[in-house]
Formats: sequence, C-alpha cells, structure tokens
Amino acid sequence: MAAQKTLEGIGALQVLLRAPDDLTSGRLVRLGEGINKVVYASEHWVVKRQRRPSEIIALICVWKVVKGLDRFLPGGIAGRLLEKPGKLIRFLRLMFQALVLPIPRVVWLATHVGALWRWHSSREVQGQILADAYLAGTSLVPSRVLFPPTRLKVGAWPGWLVVSEATERVEMTLQDQINDLARARRFDDIEVWLQRFLEFRKSGWQRGVLSLDPHLKNYGVIAGRVVLLDAGGLTNNWREIENRLDSEDEYESPHVRLGLEMTLRDRPDIAQRFNERWKAAVNVQSVRDHWPSEPGIRQTGSLG
Repeated sequence: MAAQKTLEGIGALQVLLRAPDDLTSGRLVRLGEGINKVVYASEHWVVKRQRRPSEIIALICVWKVVKGLDRFLPGGIAGRLLEKPGKLIRFLRLMFQALVLPIPRVVWLATHVGALWRWHSSREVQGQILADAYLAGTSLVPSRVLFPPTRLKVGAWPGWLVVSEATERVEMTLQDQINDLARARRFDDIEVWLQRFLEFRKSGWQRGVLSLDPHLKNYGVIAGRVVLLDAGGLTNNWREIENRLDSEDEYESPHVRLGLEMTLRDRPDIAQRFNERWKAAVNVQSVRDHWPSEPGIRQTGSLG
C-alpha cells in the first residue's frame, strides 16, 4: 500500500495511478451486504458492488416476509436473520428473485415494495452526498481512494467485478467490538467505547449532520476511534431531526433500542449511566447547542 503513487488529491480523496496492491494480488472475500450493495474486502480495503434491481426487489420481499413471521418465530429468530444476513437469507433472495424477474419492473414500482426501494435508494444517495460534503477529510469516516477502473477477483458470485474506488477497511463494527468486550467481561472498556460513540455523534452535529440510524452495526472501529460506515441515515434537515429527536422521549432505555439489553444485563449500573448520558445529549436543545452557526459552510480539519 505504501508503494502506491498518488496522482493528485481531491479534498479527502486520493487519486492513485493504479489500484492498491492488496486489492489486485488475491481474491477478495465477501464481507457483508445491504439492501443496495454487497461489500468485498482485502486486508486493508473494501469495495462495493451495487445490486441489480431484481436483487433489491427480491431482498425487500424477503425482508417483508421474515418481518411478518417475526411474531410466530421464537426467540427473535427473524430479527437476528435480518440483522446479520447469511446463507439462508441469500437462498431466500434467490428464490424470490426467480419470482420477481418475470414481472415488469414498472409493476413493482407501483407497489409498496417499489416505494421501499425508492426510499432506500434516495436515503443512500442523500447520505453519501452529505458524508462527502460534511465529513470527508475528518477522522469521522474511513479514507477513500480513486483509481482507474480495475477488474478484481472476488470469492463469491459473480467471481469478479470492475471498480474504481475503495474505502479503508475497519477493524470491526462497533457492535462487534462491544460484543467481544462483553464476552471477555471487560465491561469498563465497553463503557469507554459507548462514551466515544456519544462523542462521535456530537462531532457530527458540530459539522451540521445527524444520523437518524444510530444502530451500532452502522459504525466501525479504526485505531481506537469510531467511524461512520453507513451514511444512509445522515440528514441535515431540521424538520426530520426534530421529529426524530422528539420520538426519543418514547424510549425509556436507549441501551435497549441500540441492542445492548443482553450485553449489559449483568451491569445495570453501566446501562443506567449510558441511558442518562444519551438522554442528556440526544435531544433538540443539545443538538442545537452543538450545531454550527453556518452549517452550509464546509469546515476542514479532523474531529476526534
């Protein structure tokens, strides 16, 4: 990676003469997936493949069916399947895709499935625009590099893909980091990471954006800091922000909403302190106090 030559810099992006060596020297592993994309990784970098429309529609159908079965399945199985998709979800997606393909796309677009597709796509595009405008060049997001279109080998279908951009690979998601610490019974370290997460959110507000989706799986860990992985929840629209923050009052236990109920079941003291800090920080007045006076002006530099 150090041997790569930089052609020029554009803001936070580095433009390279060729793709980083560890992207081209081996077969990339499938790292994760979302509604609109599949992520593959080398040791230091991740690249993304945009899903085809039929894949997206099939996945939304799977999501709706599994969510509908949630009340009938024991132990929150449905929620776990959707939270961390695996072979079963991919198998169901292939089955639904066979049913989706014969139906014209215009028909799907007129349904609730089409509405969800448009919503997900628009949120992802809007979030990435905001991340590029307000967060690029800070320590709040992984670094990105551009290079000429390059054919890479991947260890899953379709076997290869052509990309011209890569993002710095995180060590793990914040959710995985906290789960690992819980298994090691290192609860004091969990409290440290939860405080870093709150400070990270405040740093975003200071730049004029807020994430409407604070789930820990949407954040990563790099060298002891928290970074944003999924920009799809970002907004700078105050009507959206106020509506979401007003709904925060409905949650008596924010740690439960973030999926930490089982993680902190043996440490109610940490859960209580985190809930108090969250409620003190995540409210309209606190966000306004952190918001820049001129949020439309992009600031430079790095925020911790």
